[in-house]
Amino acid sequence: MATTKIAIAPMKAAQIPKGGADFQIVEREIPAPGVGEVRIKVQACGICHSDVLTKDGLWPGIQYPRVPGHEVAGILDELGAGVSGWTKGQRVGVGWHGGHDGTCLACRRGDFGNCQNMKIAGISYDGGYQQYMVAPVEALTAIPKSLSDTDAAPLLCAGITTFNALRHSGAMPGDLVAVQGIGGLGHLGVQFARKFGYKVAAIGRGSENATLAKKLGAEVYIDSRATNAAAELQKLGGAQVILATAPSSKAMSDLVDGLGPNGKLMVVGAAFDPIEVTPIQLITGSRTIQGWASGTPVDAEDTLRFAELTGVRPMIETYPLEKASEAYARMMSGKAEFRVVLTM
Repeated sequence: MATTKIAIAPMKAAQIPKGGADFQIVEREIPAPGVGEVRIKVQACGICHSDVLTKDGLWPGIQYPRVPGHEVAGILDELGAGVSGWTKGQRVGVGWHGGHDGTCLACRRGDFGNCQNMKIAGISYDGGYQQYMVAPVEALTAIPKSLSDTDAAPLLCAGITTFNALRHSGAMPGDLVAVQGIGGLGHLGVQFARKFGYKVAAIGRGSENATLAKKLGAEVYIDSRATNAAAELQKLGGAQVILATAPSSKAMSDLVDGLGPNGKLMVVGAAFDPIEVTPIQLITGSRTIQGWASGTPVDAEDTLRFAELTGVRPMIETYPLEKASEAYARMMSGKAEFRVVLTM
């Protein structure tokens, strides 16, 4: 996305000079928004596992150097020409959905989340690992007053992904819903599932997560190392929905038999190897497997308002922008509890 630049006092940014390279902390001129764009003074930016796409050059066509980051919470600092409906000083965020063209067939049908030319902050243009960023106005999400920047940032990706998948899953209050994985996505999925009124079964590897899972709202904890998780779900009557958050295709495959009649495996954990399932597993019980991406900025606003109303919050670890490399490594280690957030 082309933007003009003006010479104001420099800002700091954590950029990737080329795919596979280490982070560089650099000084840049503060960018000016173009037509239909806004400038955001970034207050916090979550570090998501999907940032590996920029860090390691896994997304085709990324132009480097590139600043990652699509869990951005900040303040509107400048409005470009043609921008209306937003005001300077307003608290806003930018998530995975970083803009759409409005003209492709999906957009013409109102399905902006499947825009054929969707932009992604930190991939299509520089994201939130910097003190100021420019974004298209259609990428903006309004942030409620009572949510802190560090809480709001992860909700704009991990939060919307789990919230939106669950509310579109077809599960009704009282249904058995299982959440596979108690990590960056799963710890939010358990909270949302409980607040939606589901009977929540949390599935993790090892007994160490049992206490936390129940504290987050799970009624049942299933240790997939010690037991057959699918069989345990069937003892409970079979799950109406299994929200698969941990990026392990084998673990997802092992859970299909835990679905009840008309049950659905809702896949949000991104893995590259195949999920293995036989036709008979799907035919028996009329089961479904569905993938779900995050959502639009309006979906993000629904997520934030619901979190504000119900007390759902991410568990976070914060790092200053200057330690972006250390913070990214902490996220990649899998030992963070559970979302890592950069503060400016």
